[in-house]
Amino acid sequence: MLQLATTWQQPWQPDLIGTLVFVLRNDEVLLIHKKTGHGKGKVSAPGGKQEAGERLSECAAREVQEEVGIRVTNLVCRAELRFIEQQGPQWLGYAFTTREFSGVARQSVEADPFWCRRADIPYAKMWDDDQLWLPLILAQEQRQARGLLIADLLFHGGRLLDHVVDESCRLAPALEL
Repeated sequence: MLQLATTWQQPWQPDLIGTLVFVLRNDEVLLIHKKTGHGKGKVSAPGGKQEAGERLSECAAREVQEEVGIRVTNLVCRAELRFIEQQGPQWLGYAFTTREFSGVARQSVEADPFWCRRADIPYAKMWDDDQLWLPLILAQEQRQARGLLIADLLFHGGRLLDHVVDESCRLAPALEL
């Protein structure tokens, strides 16, 4: 089983691994109003849990297709997000960006998609930590920089208590993307 060293817990082991995909079009990003499951009621990006035997990039593409009905390609992993929850499941998340997609975003049982200008991203309706790392990965994407932002995010009952964000753009971890 995967174990990582985090700021507050060593070794730390995730219970779940998931993905988020920020689909970009000109100066816009595709976001969703999450209708079910983890994050219900929040604004987020399409994504979800990795299935057994699935590569992270496969998970990311599958989840976008399931949630908003578009096909994405050329996914670039921008961040490893370690959600250290004092009360509840431990999540390890990977955030991707892409500008390559086909189809038109449509509503599903899980998500109501909408295009949003980068300057108008509704951080107040998102998870508390999104405002810490999302602007960094969007800036990284604009610069066409490679590497991986790593964030340790300490939560208690879904509330962000502390964070450490490493922007040194290290190479991806041992997980196969």
